[in-house]
Amino acid sequence: MQLAGKTALITGAAQGIGRAFAQAYIAEGARVAIADINIGKARETADELGASALAIAMDVTDPESISQAVGQTISELGQIDILINNAALFTAAPIVEIDRDAYQQVFDINVAGTLFTMQAVARHMIARGKGGKIINMASQAGRRGEPLVAVYCASKAAVISLTQSAGLDLIKHGINVNAISPGVVDGAHWDGVDAFFARYENKAPGQKKQEVGAAVPYGRMGTPGDLTGMAVFLASDAADYIVAQTYNVDGGQWMS
Repeated sequence: MQLAGKTALITGAAQGIGRAFAQAYIAEGARVAIADINIGKARETADELGASALAIAMDVTDPESISQAVGQTISELGQIDILINNAALFTAAPIVEIDRDAYQQVFDINVAGTLFTMQAVARHMIARGKGGKIINMASQAGRRGEPLVAVYCASKAAVISLTQSAGLDLIKHGINVNAISPGVVDGAHWDGVDAFFARYENKAPGQKKQEVGAAVPYGRMGTPGDLTGMAVFLASDAADYIVAQTYNVDGGQWMS
């Protein structure tokens, strides 16, 4: 097993992509802190995943909550070897309709949440002196602008940039920072995404989802399971020489 004896903290892990990562890590021998703002759902997920999963209440927009979540993970699981910054929020609107509060919320979660969770875990990894792996969740949206998705695109572009800067800074401590850039990934969150496009592009419910799936060169939308191989690889010893990179896992939607 590639992650035997390792401990991971995964934000936004109660469902969707984060849950798939947690399940894959446990299958590879890791213990996982299921960190989520919805502690009820996190506990339900941890119960389903078994004794190697621990539910942790965590709001990535709250510095005190980040500190408590990291501290609880260390206290109950002994250390943090791997962090996945997965918690994120999507929004969409034309430029002339962008709401400042919505903008701030997206950046508080997607950018500040990533940065300050990474900071808190990196401090622990440095003090422990055994290095670690940090994986940030970017997006194909961070590779380009999109007419209705300026705020989300900008936030994910910032995640790619943070990954580069943190990767170059932390590798001297043996901490590898990299990112995964998914394309369109099916799941419950896409109901909300689809609703934005139905509103602004006058599409029928479900139409946008069908269109984006058909446009993927692979022939379909991704699933959370499509991302787990890269997440396991980047957390493993096989990725020790990989630093500050963002990997596309998107069925061929973006080439870089």
